[in-house]
Amino acid sequence: MIKVRKAESRDAEQIVQVIKNAEGSGYMLFNPGEREISPEPFAKFINGLNAKEKAGVFIACEEQQILGYVIVQNENPERISHRAYMVTGVHSDSRGKGVGKALFSHVIDWAKSVHLHRLELTVIAENASAVALYEKMEFKIEGIKKDSLFINDGYVDEYYMAKLL
Repeated sequence: MIKVRKAESRDAEQIVQVIKNAEGSGYMLFNPGEREISPEPFAKFINGLNAKEKAGVFIACEEQQILGYVIVQNENPERISHRAYMVTGVHSDSRGKGVGKALFSHVIDWAKSVHLHRLELTVIAENASAVALYEKMEFKIEGIKKDSLFINDGYVDEYYMAKLL
């Protein structure tokens, strides 16, 4: 059974492994293996983000195994404090098994409880499975960032997507 909760610093090592695996898909901002990420600084990142009222790192677990994550970031200026930007990843062994849906359902409920009004994300336009999940969770495509990323010797578009709560 999948359980979703806020991450703790002790989860950093497993989350880093899931991040590296997700980046290996080729559908993330960083190329596979491009980013140096390690547990100790990531533990500090978790603590810092979780200390904010409208931000946090959320994980989906099955028993003690972390299957996926959502990072929710919110900024301070009053005019944008009602919105948060999300980054998500699911380990390749767990894709298509309800992990993304469980994460998004939990984060949406949490976002409502802290009075966020808008959740935002970007996604590579050709990542059909991610786009389908986001649309299933009622995120809408609001725009296209043309030639936003350079991947495998070619430019690719990203969608701006958002959900109003």
